[in-house]
Amino acid sequence: MYLNSLRFPLILDGGLSNVLESKGCDLNHKLWTAELLISNPQAIIETHIEYLKAGAQIISTIGYQASIQGLRDLGFEQAYIQELILKPVELAAEAINQFKHNEFKPLIAASIGPYGAYLGDGSEYRGNYGLSDIELKYFHEERIDLLADSSSDILAFETIPSYQEAVVIADLVKHKQKESWISFSCKDGVHINDGTLLAKACELIEPVEKIFAIGVNCTAPNHISSLISIIKQHAPSKKVIIYPNSGEVFNAVDKTWKGINNASDFANQALKWVNEGADIIGGCCRIGPNHIEQIATNLATQSS
Repeated sequence: MYLNSLRFPLILDGGLSNVLESKGCDLNHKLWTAELLISNPQAIIETHIEYLKAGAQIISTIGYQASIQGLRDLGFEQAYIQELILKPVELAAEAINQFKHNEFKPLIAASIGPYGAYLGDGSEYRGNYGLSDIELKYFHEERIDLLADSSSDILAFETIPSYQEAVVIADLVKHKQKESWISFSCKDGVHINDGTLLAKACELIEPVEKIFAIGVNCTAPNHISSLISIIKQHAPSKKVIIYPNSGEVFNAVDKTWKGINNASDFANQALKWVNEGADIIGGCCRIGPNHIEQIATNLATQSS
């Protein structure tokens, strides 16, 4: 497969929301960061460029929260919904065009969030949707079809908390031409958020040829080493993608983050994860361009 032929490790970007908020963007909206597709697309382009300058070789689009059903709920017409689903890829491509890259042209990963992101009630941290497989297929299928035909390089299924949802996604991507990764959100060093063993989820994905990488995101850094070991043992043919959050805890009452967020410490951990087997490394919530730049520096130093 094309992606397996690349030279690894590759550097992924970090969180988009934290950078956008630092630019003064108001993300208090049902669509979260995806609202900026309508109100401030330039801020999205600028954020992608910040990560490219920091050394990111893969940039993830801002489409995580932009689901077909979520846009329908807001009253948008079908043609405009399709336009908004594809627009994150176009903005990422524009950022790459504006960035003066050298030999390696950065890749675009079309972000696809779980059903829990549509609910917006924290369900991506639990995975207990109470839906049938058919309902989950209906939710995901149209967006996958649109993005599979886009100019993105990868379909990136992110923060997947549910084994049931992974089953549905695996079935939907089997016959797509575009390759995918699937990244689980995990509650500890062994289980994804719905309580299923990560090992079981890996064994589900291992035979799916169109999914070239299995990973973990939106998960505390202290669980990552254990999770890498599980992926490598139970899905040995897959690349390993790791992009945890900062380990800080979000307080939903006062809308603040509690904990320590140090770029140097995070980058040192990232180097350790690469040495343990991570093929793609980046960050999720609260990880910014400074973290990615430090990761790039560490990897360059190690390889020199």
